[in-house]
Amino acid sequence: MFGNFFSYILQGVSITIAVTLVALPAGLVLGLGLALLNTYGGPWLKRLSAGYSLLMRGVPPVVLLFILYFILSGNVVNLTPFWAGSISLGIISSAYQMEILRGALLSISGGQMTAARAIGMSRIQAIRYIILPQALRIAIPPWSNEASIVLKDSSLVYALGVPEILRRAQQLSATNQQPLLAFGAAALIYFVLVFLVNRGLDALAEKTKLPTQAA
Repeated sequence: MFGNFFSYILQGVSITIAVTLVALPAGLVLGLGLALLNTYGGPWLKRLSAGYSLLMRGVPPVVLLFILYFILSGNVVNLTPFWAGSISLGIISSAYQMEILRGALLSISGGQMTAARAIGMSRIQAIRYIILPQALRIAIPPWSNEASIVLKDSSLVYALGVPEILRRAQQLSATNQQPLLAFGAAALIYFVLVFLVNRGLDALAEKTKLPTQAA
Protein backbone atom coordinates (compact mmCIF):
# COMPACT_ATOMS: atom_id res chain seq x y z
CA MET A 1 0.00 0.00 0.00
CA PHE A 2 2.72 2.47 0.98
CA GLY A 3 4.63 1.60 -2.20
CA ASN A 4 1.61 2.46 -4.36
CA PHE A 5 1.12 5.74 -2.52
CA PHE A 6 4.81 6.55 -2.84
CA SER A 7 4.83 5.79 -6.57
CA TYR A 8 1.82 7.99 -7.28
CA ILE A 9 3.10 10.94 -5.26
CA LEU A 10 6.55 10.55 -6.82
CA GLN A 11 5.01 11.55 -10.15
CA GLY A 12 4.61 15.07 -8.75
CA VAL A 13 8.34 15.47 -8.08
CA SER A 14 9.03 16.82 -11.57
CA ILE A 15 6.49 19.61 -11.03
CA THR A 16 7.88 20.42 -7.58
CA ILE A 17 11.37 20.65 -9.07
CA ALA A 18 10.09 22.75 -11.98
CA VAL A 19 8.45 25.26 -9.61
CA THR A 20 11.68 25.47 -7.61
CA LEU A 21 13.80 25.89 -10.74
CA VAL A 22 11.66 28.85 -11.80
CA ALA A 23 11.27 30.51 -8.41
CA LEU A 24 14.81 30.17 -7.06
CA PRO A 25 16.75 31.59 -10.05
CA ALA A 26 14.14 34.33 -10.53
CA GLY A 27 14.56 35.29 -6.89
CA LEU A 28 18.34 35.17 -7.27
CA VAL A 29 18.42 37.52 -10.26
CA LEU A 30 16.00 40.00 -8.71
CA GLY A 31 17.59 39.70 -5.27
CA LEU A 32 21.08 40.27 -6.65
CA GLY A 33 19.97 43.40 -8.49
CA LEU A 34 18.32 44.73 -5.35
CA ALA A 35 21.35 43.88 -3.20
CA LEU A 36 23.64 45.80 -5.57
CA LEU A 37 21.30 48.80 -5.53
CA ASN A 38 21.09 48.70 -1.75
CA THR A 39 24.85 48.42 -1.32
CA TYR A 40 26.14 50.69 -4.06
CA GLY A 41 23.13 52.80 -5.07
CA GLY A 42 22.19 56.29 -3.99
CA PRO A 43 20.03 57.12 -0.96
CA TRP A 44 16.72 56.78 -2.81
CA LEU A 45 17.68 53.44 -4.33
CA LYS A 46 18.75 52.20 -0.91
CA ARG A 47 15.39 53.21 0.57
CA LEU A 48 13.46 51.70 -2.34
CA SER A 49 15.24 48.34 -2.15
CA ALA A 50 15.00 48.26 1.65
CA GLY A 51 11.27 49.03 1.46
CA TYR A 52 10.77 46.25 -1.09
CA SER A 53 12.59 43.79 1.15
CA LEU A 54 10.54 44.80 4.18
CA LEU A 55 7.25 44.52 2.29
CA MET A 56 7.92 41.17 0.63
CA ARG A 57 9.24 39.58 3.82
CA GLY A 58 6.05 40.65 5.57
CA VAL A 59 3.66 39.13 3.01
CA PRO A 60 2.81 35.40 3.29
CA PRO A 61 3.72 33.63 0.02
CA VAL A 62 0.23 32.17 -0.39
CA VAL A 63 -1.32 35.66 -0.21
CA LEU A 64 0.88 36.89 -3.05
CA LEU A 65 0.09 33.71 -4.96
CA PHE A 66 -3.64 34.43 -4.72
CA ILE A 67 -3.11 38.07 -5.72
CA LEU A 68 -1.18 37.07 -8.83
CA TYR A 69 -3.60 34.35 -9.88
CA PHE A 70 -7.05 35.60 -8.87
CA ILE A 71 -6.56 39.36 -9.24
CA LEU A 72 -3.81 40.05 -11.78
CA SER A 73 -4.20 36.97 -13.98
CA GLY A 74 -6.81 37.65 -16.62
CA ASN A 75 -7.02 41.36 -15.81
CA VAL A 76 -3.38 42.36 -16.33
CA VAL A 77 -1.52 39.25 -17.47
CA ASN A 78 -2.57 35.72 -18.30
CA LEU A 79 -0.91 33.32 -15.88
CA THR A 80 -1.46 29.61 -15.46
CA PRO A 81 -1.57 28.25 -11.90
CA PHE A 82 1.97 26.93 -12.35
CA TRP A 83 3.39 30.29 -13.39
CA ALA A 84 1.39 32.28 -10.85
CA GLY A 85 2.73 30.05 -8.08
CA SER A 86 6.31 29.99 -9.35
CA ILE A 87 6.51 33.74 -9.90
CA SER A 88 4.98 34.55 -6.51
CA LEU A 89 7.50 32.31 -4.76
CA GLY A 90 10.30 33.92 -6.75
CA ILE A 91 9.18 37.42 -5.74
CA ILE A 92 8.99 36.52 -2.05
CA SER A 93 12.32 34.70 -2.21
CA SER A 94 14.01 37.67 -3.89
CA ALA A 95 13.62 39.71 -0.69
CA TYR A 96 15.37 37.05 1.39
CA GLN A 97 18.02 36.48 -1.24
CA MET A 98 18.61 40.22 -1.38
CA GLU A 99 19.46 40.23 2.33
CA ILE A 100 21.75 37.22 1.94
CA LEU A 101 23.61 38.79 -0.97
CA ARG A 102 23.71 42.23 0.63
CA GLY A 103 25.40 40.73 3.68
CA ALA A 104 27.90 38.96 1.44
CA LEU A 105 28.67 42.17 -0.46
CA LEU A 106 29.17 44.12 2.76
CA SER A 107 31.55 41.44 4.06
CA ILE A 108 34.05 42.30 1.32
CA SER A 109 36.64 44.80 2.51
CA GLY A 110 36.11 48.31 1.18
CA GLY A 111 39.82 48.46 0.52
CA GLN A 112 39.38 46.12 -2.44
CA MET A 113 37.12 48.63 -4.17
CA THR A 114 39.65 51.39 -3.47
CA ALA A 115 42.50 49.28 -4.85
CA ALA A 116 40.53 48.38 -7.97
CA ARG A 117 39.73 52.02 -8.65
CA ALA A 118 43.37 52.95 -8.08
CA ILE A 119 44.54 50.66 -10.90
CA GLY A 120 42.06 52.19 -13.33
CA MET A 121 38.96 50.03 -13.01
CA SER A 122 35.55 51.69 -13.14
CA ARG A 123 33.18 51.13 -10.24
CA ILE A 124 31.09 48.70 -12.31
CA GLN A 125 34.20 46.76 -13.38
CA ALA A 126 35.37 46.54 -9.78
CA ILE A 127 32.01 45.19 -8.67
CA ARG A 128 31.80 42.73 -11.55
CA TYR A 129 35.34 41.34 -11.50
CA ILE A 130 36.52 41.82 -7.90
CA ILE A 131 33.62 42.14 -5.45
CA LEU A 132 30.86 40.01 -6.94
CA PRO A 133 32.82 36.76 -7.51
CA GLN A 134 33.87 36.77 -3.86
CA ALA A 135 30.43 37.72 -2.55
CA LEU A 136 28.68 34.96 -4.50
CA ARG A 137 31.00 32.36 -3.00
CA ILE A 138 30.49 33.69 0.51
CA ALA A 139 26.71 33.66 0.00
CA ILE A 140 26.46 29.96 -0.89
CA PRO A 141 26.06 28.55 2.67
CA PRO A 142 23.18 30.87 3.70
CA TRP A 143 21.74 30.67 0.19
CA SER A 144 21.47 26.88 0.52
CA ASN A 145 19.04 27.44 3.38
CA GLU A 146 16.90 29.67 1.17
CA ALA A 147 17.01 27.03 -1.57
CA SER A 148 15.58 24.50 0.89
CA ILE A 149 12.86 26.94 1.95
CA VAL A 150 11.81 27.61 -1.66
CA LEU A 151 11.75 23.87 -2.36
CA LYS A 152 9.44 23.27 0.60
CA ASP A 153 7.33 26.36 -0.16
CA SER A 154 6.70 24.98 -3.65
CA SER A 155 4.03 22.89 -1.92
CA LEU A 156 1.90 26.06 -1.70
CA VAL A 157 1.02 25.84 -5.39
CA TYR A 158 -1.25 22.94 -4.46
CA ALA A 159 -3.77 25.63 -3.44
CA LEU A 160 -4.23 26.41 -7.15
CA GLY A 161 -4.59 22.75 -8.11
CA VAL A 162 -1.09 22.24 -9.48
CA PRO A 163 -0.47 18.46 -9.21
CA GLU A 164 2.82 18.56 -7.34
CA ILE A 165 3.79 16.36 -4.39
CA LEU A 166 1.42 17.74 -1.76
CA ARG A 167 -1.54 17.95 -4.13
CA ARG A 168 -1.13 14.30 -5.07
CA ALA A 169 -0.83 13.33 -1.41
CA GLN A 170 -4.02 15.25 -0.67
CA GLN A 171 -5.82 13.46 -3.49
CA LEU A 172 -4.74 10.06 -2.20
CA SER A 173 -5.74 10.96 1.34
CA ALA A 174 -9.22 11.98 0.17
CA THR A 175 -9.84 8.95 -2.04
CA ASN A 176 -8.25 6.21 0.10
CA GLN A 177 -8.86 7.59 3.58
CA GLN A 178 -5.23 6.91 4.47
CA PRO A 179 -3.81 10.32 5.39
CA LEU A 180 -0.89 8.89 7.36
CA LEU A 181 0.40 6.90 4.41
CA ALA A 182 -0.26 9.66 1.89
CA PHE A 183 1.32 12.51 3.79
CA GLY A 184 4.02 10.26 5.23
CA ALA A 185 5.13 9.41 1.70
CA ALA A 186 5.07 13.11 0.77
CA ALA A 187 7.14 14.01 3.82
CA LEU A 188 9.72 11.37 2.95
CA ILE A 189 10.04 12.66 -0.61
CA TYR A 190 10.43 16.26 0.57
CA PHE A 191 13.08 15.17 3.08
CA VAL A 192 15.10 13.39 0.39
CA LEU A 193 14.89 16.37 -1.99
CA VAL A 194 15.95 18.86 0.68
CA PHE A 195 18.75 16.56 1.81
CA LEU A 196 20.10 16.27 -1.73
CA VAL A 197 19.90 20.03 -2.29
CA ASN A 198 21.73 20.77 0.97
CA ARG A 199 24.45 18.20 0.33
CA GLY A 200 24.96 19.45 -3.22
CA LEU A 201 25.26 23.09 -2.17
CA ASP A 202 27.51 22.17 0.77
CA ALA A 203 29.83 20.45 -1.70
CA LEU A 204 29.74 23.50 -3.98
CA ALA A 205 30.51 25.82 -1.06
CA GLU A 206 33.47 23.68 -0.04
CA LYS A 207 34.79 23.52 -3.59
CA THR A 208 34.55 27.28 -4.18
CA LYS A 209 35.61 28.37 -0.69
CA LEU A 210 37.92 31.38 -0.64
CA PRO A 211 41.29 30.99 1.12
CA THR A 212 40.16 33.51 3.74
CA GLN A 213 37.14 31.28 4.52
CA ALA A 214 39.24 28.25 5.33
CA ALA A 215 39.12 27.12 8.92
